[in-house]
Amino acid sequence: MNDGRGGDMAEIATSPRERYRAQVRTEIKDRAWEQIATAGASALSLNAIAKRMGMSGPALYRYFANRDELITELITDAYRSLADAFRATAEGGTDLAALARTVRRWALEAPHRYLLLYGTPVPGYHAPPDTTKIAAELMAVMLDAVPPVPADRTPFDEHLDGLTFRAGHRPGPVTHRALIFWTRVHGVLSLELAGHFTGMGFDPALLYDAEVDTLLT
Repeated sequence: MNDGRGGDMAEIATSPRERYRAQVRTEIKDRAWEQIATAGASALSLNAIAKRMGMSGPALYRYFANRDELITELITDAYRSLADAFRATAEGGTDLAALARTVRRWALEAPHRYLLLYGTPVPGYHAPPDTTKIAAELMAVMLDAVPPVPADRTPFDEHLDGLTFRAGHRPGPVTHRALIFWTRVHGVLSLELAGHFTGMGFDPALLYDAEVDTLLT
């Protein structure tokens, strides 16, 4: 279960030792994803992973210095996987509806991967700034997909003028619409994946589509 779809095995390992190290790191991340899927990211334990792999704790720490380093790699792999899915959707041009379908499909394939990125923060973990760089790629794809918007400006649009979400800053209303789209889509998805719609009797997929349609009209 390599939910990140990337990382060490994609690196060029030129010697047997490097190839072995890459394989072990990938297996460690696979075991970590299994733990997260079963008990959540807050329960991630390097010692438990080492035991599952037949290694000692100190031996595993030669591959990841601590829990936070492992979580950072998992987050980076997950962001990269979603960014790759966005770019594949956007090849040849796309729209926000297509991106919405992509993010829901990606989330449903591995809910624990989605929740690591957009769910409850892991207690005691603070992501390094580098992890936001890939997240910015997602916003860049969305900005390109936003259709023309009215010129009417809000105080939030004025605020956005002073920020940069990508090279070649887009006008405030465009960024504003992309942010509204992103937050509303994640709101519905997060409720669905956390099980809050269970027993309510409606189809979450239809609710999601209705919300996307509302955002686009």
